[in-house]
Amino acid sequence: MHLVGRWVRLRLFEASDLPRLQAILAEPSVAQWWNPPGPKGPAADWVAADGQVTFVIEHGESVIGSIQFAEVTDADYHSAGIDLFLATEAQGRGFGPDAIRTVARHLFEERGHHRLTIDPALANERAIRAYRRVGFQPVGIMRAYERGPDGSWHDNLLMDMLVGEGNLDPG
Repeated sequence: MHLVGRWVRLRLFEASDLPRLQAILAEPSVAQWWNPPGPKGPAADWVAADGQVTFVIEHGESVIGSIQFAEVTDADYHSAGIDLFLATEAQGRGFGPDAIRTVARHLFEERGHHRLTIDPALANERAIRAYRRVGFQPVGIMRAYERGPDGSWHDNLLMDMLVGEGNLDPG
């Protein structure tokens, strides 16, 4: 499966992508936002979660990151959560919002979800700006939600977007 945005293409993760994702997750500007990795490394942790659909984010011929979603399939709660990361050189260039819009359109239009969530670290201002740019709205702060690479607990911001909200136009 491929999803195409304005600047990025999302394709399903393949095992051969693991070294590139490992390298991106090791970059200091990326690693600072993720939990300490398990023994197989952060990329193996990223793709190992049950029930998630993982894409690599491509710009041109280069893998510049990854985005994934997990669905709640119960009809009374039908929704999905999104998570992503981008290589340092791809940050701040509009690729993140483009990837988010692309997967959000897929989740709303093809998968029939009515609500999407994302939960960045409260201190990750760049990510929060990107999510707001797409249309995600703050719901609330989840206190001491996640353990960071230094072992301390930090707050995260729960954000959501409902179908019909946001700027999902690819152009």
